[in-house]
Amino acid sequence: MTLPAPPLSRYHPVAMALHWLLGLALVGLFAVGLYMVDLPFSPQRLKLYNWHKWAGVVVLALSFLRLGWRWWQPPPALPAAIAQAMPAWQRLAHHGTHLGLYLAFFAVPLLGWAYSSAAGFPVVLFGVWPLPDLVAAEPALAEALKPWHGWAAYALAGLVVLHVAGALKHAWVDRDGLLARMGLGRA
Repeated sequence: MTLPAPPLSRYHPVAMALHWLLGLALVGLFAVGLYMVDLPFSPQRLKLYNWHKWAGVVVLALSFLRLGWRWWQPPPALPAAIAQAMPAWQRLAHHGTHLGLYLAFFAVPLLGWAYSSAAGFPVVLFGVWPLPDLVAAEPALAEALKPWHGWAAYALAGLVVLHVAGALKHAWVDRDGLLARMGLGRA
């Protein structure tokens, strides 16, 4: 007789809320970023650039909040049965993707903020609160930082795709209920 598997431990509701909020914000920011760069110079383009910068600062703040929460309230361990069933390369991909995501959560907005500062365009949060420049205005530095912000954003998008693909594999192929830990399904 086989005993039923113990229920999966869910993430704390705060961790789940930060996960989904940050995920939606990143998808929205990436989509707006792709759209706005091809617009001709116009009030609409300026409006989208400002919104993109505000949202980037909010993502940066959420990332600090999420990292602080993770430090204060560590996530539940990957269930032993699931961890043992995963080949070593999948465990490495699991941990590497999460580490890469956290690094990119900070790198992308900081590179964008530094680029904006170097280009001489201040970040004024919600059009009300001017934020300090990260670097002095310097056109050559702005030109150097601009592609790095884009590359980092594409790297973040790639990591998000890997993360979602891994989650879907657990849901549709392994059918191990792992997504329930993040609020999707029964734990």
